[in-house]
Amino acid sequence: MSPTPARVEIVEMAPRDGLQNEATVLSTADKLELVERAVRAGARRIEVTSFVNPSKVPQMADADELMAALPRPDGVRYAGLVMNQRGLDRALAGGVDEIDVVVVVSDTFCRRNQGMSTAEACVTAGSLVSQARAAGVFATVTVAASFGCPFEGEVSLARLREVVSRVVDTGPDELALADTIGVAVPGDLTQRFALVREVAGPDLPLRVHLHDTRHTGVANAVAAVAAGVTTLDASIGGAGGCPFAPNATGNVATEDLVYLFARSGIETGLDLATTVDTVTWLEDRLGKRLPGALLRAGDFPTLGG
Repeated sequence: MSPTPARVEIVEMAPRDGLQNEATVLSTADKLELVERAVRAGARRIEVTSFVNPSKVPQMADADELMAALPRPDGVRYAGLVMNQRGLDRALAGGVDEIDVVVVVSDTFCRRNQGMSTAEACVTAGSLVSQARAAGVFATVTVAASFGCPFEGEVSLARLREVVSRVVDTGPDELALADTIGVAVPGDLTQRFALVREVAGPDLPLRVHLHDTRHTGVANAVAAVAAGVTTLDASIGGAGGCPFAPNATGNVATEDLVYLFARSGIETGLDLATTVDTVTWLEDRLGKRLPGALLRAGDFPTLGG
């Protein structure tokens, strides 16, 4: 176990992963407000959109318009998900500060998600990372379905080691493991991040992308931090899911992690009340209740309690 950090970084995923699987497609103006609300709450890394084929993910069809309209406050970094050369070209033209490239650990899911095998995705990732870094853009590679695949089932440690080794060879600035369908339990985080650190060495920054499908997301976040991970993805309200992963729900809720870490003496830089207020706003825009707990349960102790 690693020493408890004084601070962790939360990457806000609501504008991209939070919205990409919703039946209600938000307007560009509403997406801008969501980003602006996240910034006001203290978010400094925000994954704002996905540069993918709009026929596949219509919720992200306005990626170029959104990037052009985003405010650019000092200290805020905007990321975009890219899958291929066309996506990278659009992301760079839009002025992203970061790209997030996905490699799915299983071939079946990788083909469904991006139309290529895992080995081919690693080659593509290498090209995208190299070009992004040459352009001065930070590059993360996310190894998706690292804890289980909806089509092939269990992901062996040997398979994860093979894929992570290939990803490390692409030279990313950061490597993330994603529990894309929310099947992991805390021991999996401990075991798999130990494997990643062994393969990647001590210096490569690590990140975790957790889905709360089976309500293990918060516990898994604790395990990830204990394993030495200090950058975690989360989504306001716990919104979201993956269009290509059956029954996958959203990321672990941002406000749930803010509460967790604040009570644990770990700084996030995020304001809980402002974030919870945005959950109310987002539920209204989406016309549905979101799964995060803090909107209903409230902070503790309550003001004046």
